[in-house]
Amino acid sequence: MADATLFKFACLTKAVMKKLILPILLVLIGAQVNAQYYFPPKTGNIWDTMSPNELGWCQDSINSLYQFLDDGKTKGFMVLKDGKIVLEQYFNGHGRDSTWYWASAGKTMVSFLIGRAQEQGLLNISDSSSKYLGKGWTSLTPEQEGKITVQHQLTMTSGLDFTKPDCTNPSCLTYWKDAGTGWYYHNPPYTLLRDVLENATGKNFNQYMLSELTLKTGIKGQWFFVNPNNLLFSTTRNMAKFGSLMLNNGQWDGAKILGDTQFLGESVTTSQSLNKAYGYLWRLNGKESFRLPGSTLQFNGQIIPEAPADMYAGMGKNGQYVCVIPSQNMVVIRMGDDPDVSLVPTVFINNMFKKISNLSCGSAVPMPAYYQRADLAFYTNPRHKHIFSFALLNH
Repeated sequence: MADATLFKFACLTKAVMKKLILPILLVLIGAQVNAQYYFPPKTGNIWDTMSPNELGWCQDSINSLYQFLDDGKTKGFMVLKDGKIVLEQYFNGHGRDSTWYWASAGKTMVSFLIGRAQEQGLLNISDSSSKYLGKGWTSLTPEQEGKITVQHQLTMTSGLDFTKPDCTNPSCLTYWKDAGTGWYYHNPPYTLLRDVLENATGKNFNQYMLSELTLKTGIKGQWFFVNPNNLLFSTTRNMAKFGSLMLNNGQWDGAKILGDTQFLGESVTTSQSLNKAYGYLWRLNGKESFRLPGSTLQFNGQIIPEAPADMYAGMGKNGQYVCVIPSQNMVVIRMGDDPDVSLVPTVFINNMFKKISNLSCGSAVPMPAYYQRADLAFYTNPRHKHIFSFALLNH
């Protein structure tokens, strides 16, 4: 009996140790993966580069991608691998130092700064927004208004009526549903996060970004009110830097810019059950359904089928994209004019990633015959040219 008890204890201890050690190993492996990640200097324009040849990318395919981007009114485009520039191209008179507005893609930086303020103990996203905006910031009853939290503002679940999309006056902010019970892409609650941050920190929004982001990483930009949305104006390279910061879990060259890993994790995972493809102002790929701006409909499938499933992205009007792909240690940036008539050009970004997935010069081995089905399309992986991914056609 004693031997049996001892055996059970040994097995239990082994199981417990496995649960404890595995997360530690995963953290160490993750640290090792990004140990050689390149971070550009805070000032200056000299960045390390990586030849597309190292990824097995062909120049003809790159030229085809550039032509697609040019035809789509792109201004700036970058691909970073391990922090190094693999592709960087500018179009239509735009250049490396040209600034452009980032539309809703810039919302992701607001999320980051809100997380930083919470880490400093200056606010809590679980608090009622009225704590920072004052009572009466809406036309709701005190009870209805009190239910809206900063987290609801971050997740587009404030429950405020969305029929006046560009008005932050209390008279425009009327009742639709109780907070947390409806999802709609509504700009005014997001815009008011600027007031939340300023009232919580006692600093102007641009000053807070300067102290908590720019001086620590070199990520630059200026925020302006435009009709009356809170918009970021910055360069392609600055947004590539921000993508690298997110890819490295809020760390920049060994320094913790945002050390609250729980907040960062929540930012880029499903934040509520109403739109599984939405975090804290980030769009999430790889989910079974998604919702789009200007619609109350839910669509089945991934928002960007041609992109890696683990990608998360800031996506803005007229095709401003900040795409972070952890599995490939890659950041993809696109800025420019409207490539089509959609509010957020999801078709364009999907076709862009189809072009990226086809950059490989080809596999060294022929594709097996059983892959050659009429209802399947296969693509080589941009990082590992011997690995294929597939998409089901006509479904």
